[in-house]
Amino acid sequence: MSLRTRFAAEDLLRCRFAISPLREAQGAVRTLSRPDRHGFHLPWLRQVRGQAAGLDLAPLWLLAPDGGWGPDFLHPSPLGPLAALEDELGAIRATPPQTVYRQIEAALAQTPGAATSRRGRAMLADPAAAAHQLARLYEKVWSALLAPHWPRLRAVLEADVAYHARRLADGGMQRLFTGLHPKLRWSEGALTAQGHTTLPEPGVQGLVLVPSVFFWPEAGSAFDPPWQPTVIYPARGIGGLWTQTGPAASTALVRLLGSSRAAILTGLEAPSTTTALAHRHGMAMSSVSAHLAVLRDAGLLVSRRYGHQVLYERTALGIAVATGGLL
Repeated sequence: MSLRTRFAAEDLLRCRFAISPLREAQGAVRTLSRPDRHGFHLPWLRQVRGQAAGLDLAPLWLLAPDGGWGPDFLHPSPLGPLAALEDELGAIRATPPQTVYRQIEAALAQTPGAATSRRGRAMLADPAAAAHQLARLYEKVWSALLAPHWPRLRAVLEADVAYHARRLADGGMQRLFTGLHPKLRWSEGALTAQGHTTLPEPGVQGLVLVPSVFFWPEAGSAFDPPWQPTVIYPARGIGGLWTQTGPAASTALVRLLGSSRAAILTGLEAPSTTTALAHRHGMAMSSVSAHLAVLRDAGLLVSRRYGHQVLYERTALGIAVATGGLL
């Protein structure tokens, strides 16, 4: 099924990207429930197996069955380019109880017997408490399973935003949506999404585009008021996400640059921050900063600011050197 919605000029002015820790926590829960479908994340699944065993995720799984959808109040639109987890969880807790009840009831109806189960009855009996319980569960998921890996995840998400922002600047909305996901297409001022049951109506709402590591390979959406319409899509660069180090630098490159600079340059296949590079290569932040400055001064890297972050990426010369084109 394909649905199409047209955007007014005012809507286009309010289209933006955002990074959401809450969406990653939700995607992580989804991955834990279906590990056989997420081969990219097997290294992460092995690392967090023990911590995940100590979490009772049944209430979250009950509200988002395989092939179903979860309550919209659990998916507030990020308020800024990089949302704070506590703000997103605060939005869940602040949801009116009647809205929580209505959406939980609809979500439970997807699974026969869910509404009359012990957990289902408890959530419907006290929706305000249910909202707080669910927010607390996501907080535990974040602390136990994602916080240690956030520098790496955030680097991938920021690099994806930077990549698509360049596509938007180069070719407008059509080029942007062409590269987001096969199910999303932009043509003549309208967005077409395959497989979605609802799409936003024009009305100066705009659209929030949220890249995700854990929602691979699908795209998702949330369009019900009061949230700004949101599309979640899989971020680029997931294939190498859990690789401990970048590709091995050649002997010639190590002799030329030294082992640390060679490793940084070779592994910089996508734009990254100093923090992400330090985490990836096991170096001190000060050492990575010094190496990046030398590589940049040599014309092998460029740096640019995205929000409060500085992203580094290879120049054409840097790519040629890293891949052996000049050695």
